[in-house]
Amino acid sequence: MIAIRGGPRLYVSAPHACSYLPDRMAGTLFIDPRFPLTHELLGELNGRGFRRSGDVIYRPHCPDCRACVPVRIPVESFVASRAQRRALARNGDLAVNARAAAFEAEHYALFRRYQNARHPGGSMADPDPPTYMRFLAGRHGHTIFYEFRMARALACVAVVDALPDGLSAVYTFFDPALTQRGLGTYAIVWQIAEARRRGLPFLYLGYWVEGSRKMAYKARFKPLEAYRGGHWSPLGIDEAARRRD
Repeated sequence: MIAIRGGPRLYVSAPHACSYLPDRMAGTLFIDPRFPLTHELLGELNGRGFRRSGDVIYRPHCPDCRACVPVRIPVESFVASRAQRRALARNGDLAVNARAAAFEAEHYALFRRYQNARHPGGSMADPDPPTYMRFLAGRHGHTIFYEFRMARALACVAVVDALPDGLSAVYTFFDPALTQRGLGTYAIVWQIAEARRRGLPFLYLGYWVEGSRKMAYKARFKPLEAYRGGHWSPLGIDEAARRRD
């Protein structure tokens, strides 16, 4: 069990089906949701591999598996790949607006279109407005909904938490009719630039899972740091060492 400065209680869930590797069972370690987290403590937890989903601050805690690896991009060292530079060029006409983490009917309609196109039949394929907001927003942290607009049309929304040492990419959804623009890639590259503009050293991307197709995109952002064994280290070096063992 880890020790957290400030004393929140930690709980472990019952075993449940893994969201990333369908042949495995998973467990989740989470913070007492009643505990009042400060901005600083939320940043500390994030730096120890925790994530936010709504009001829940959690981390995978699986007895026989360590596949979920927290990853982050050190923004000053980031070098865009050729594909990422193309995404930047394709989306240079978009305007970005920062909005409060509040319900917007236009955002909600876009989220539903995105879920029905990209994740049909999933748990969030047809949420009602309260469920949608419970998923993306929460009482912890400083959450921003960044709108990406093509003229006046809403193309993409990136939900981002601002933390003491970086930005945390919570969730991004976009118009499925605009797939050719590479909006998911563009939103991450934009967030890297925004973290740099704010003088913040990291963009946190959540968990990378080797062998999971839906998590593979995260490894395309380099350099990428991984949290293992209680410290952050470059993912490439860590993976090379692990293959030699």
